[in-house]
Amino acid sequence: MVHNMPKRKTKKGLSQAGKIDIPSYKSKAKSLGYLEDLAKVSADQKKNMLSAGVDPSQKGRSGTYLQMDHSVVHSESLYPGVEVMSTTEAIKKYEWVDNYFWKVVALDADEFTRQAHNQPHHGYFLRALPGVKATYPLQACLFINDNNIIQNVHNVIIAEEGSDLQIITGCATASDVKRGLHIGISEFYVKRGAKLTFTMIHNWAEDVCVRPRTAALVEEGGTFLSNYICLKPVKNLQMYPRAELVGRGAVGRYNSILFAHPGGVLDVGSRVILKAEGSRAEVVARAVSAGGDIIARGHLKGEVAGIKAHLECRGLMVTEKGRIHAIPELEGTVEGVDLSHEAAVGKIAKDEIEYLMSRGLSQGEAQAAIVRGFLDTSIMGLPDTLQKEVDEAITACEKEVF
Repeated sequence: MVHNMPKRKTKKGLSQAGKIDIPSYKSKAKSLGYLEDLAKVSADQKKNMLSAGVDPSQKGRSGTYLQMDHSVVHSESLYPGVEVMSTTEAIKKYEWVDNYFWKVVALDADEFTRQAHNQPHHGYFLRALPGVKATYPLQACLFINDNNIIQNVHNVIIAEEGSDLQIITGCATASDVKRGLHIGISEFYVKRGAKLTFTMIHNWAEDVCVRPRTAALVEEGGTFLSNYICLKPVKNLQMYPRAELVGRGAVGRYNSILFAHPGGVLDVGSRVILKAEGSRAEVVARAVSAGGDIIARGHLKGEVAGIKAHLECRGLMVTEKGRIHAIPELEGTVEGVDLSHEAAVGKIAKDEIEYLMSRGLSQGEAQAAIVRGFLDTSIMGLPDTLQKEVDEAITACEKEVF
């Protein structure tokens, strides 16, 4: 069952990530050929894909979707009952798929949703059939290969009743790309008793602007777990994904790990609206500023009695420059809701650095060790196979950060 959601405007204040001149980006892209064998991607493309958690070898994967610029380069399912294709192909294959487009994300929410609607460049359609429990995660990669390109994608992800689907999606650029704009519309549908784990790793270039627009609908007994990791430099990022828990006992969790480099702006938040009795939610953010700005938002709204939700944001300043601004919001509209939050922002203690240096670490190594402990991915509650992939991606990023 698909629910028509009310139109929503961008929450006031999200403009802090900066105005974007959309016409200044190239709307045409060179057509890239389809690759039957993913091993044929270039060495540079492979390196950047791996840094975003996407493995061209497909080892330990249930399937792969790879889009470069405006071209679908590879699309393949490796697990029975799991579908992987472009949204363009899905529209041609299934008459009913239109019911899942622009239902939880309003097409007129802002200039970026309108842009994605008016000039779509594919996107991925991922679906687990009823009762299917995929052993390994699917992987999807949205890759910018050409300089100064705009990429407008619309993704639809469906976990049918009783299914269990894990997805790791990496967004990346070629090493010679300096500037670009990525607009990503993602709509998630978690059916009755299903579980969907979605882990996104961003690996953009320093002058790339990113505008995800995301929402999820979770039905009775369903679980939606969303993990977001951004450690590489990015010019500005603005996202405020939303989950609506519409079924009794539905669960929604958002975990974010953010690292702001000098000059970067990360305006990131998560919102959960609890509409059904017994629904539960948790929003957790770990934010580190090394000279950039982070606006960490969180919003929990309880609309019925018997719900419980918690919001937590912890920030760490590692330089004298930069900013972390935590904005937690709790909203209860009836008696009997249980909503809580905690937020803290601090800096690395001098005695911690000195202690680690006395144990033989350099100052940079000591700082990296403290930050690594702070950015603990165990908060994400990932399956072991996916946890390993995420940790490897973070370790690769850390080598460049420190």
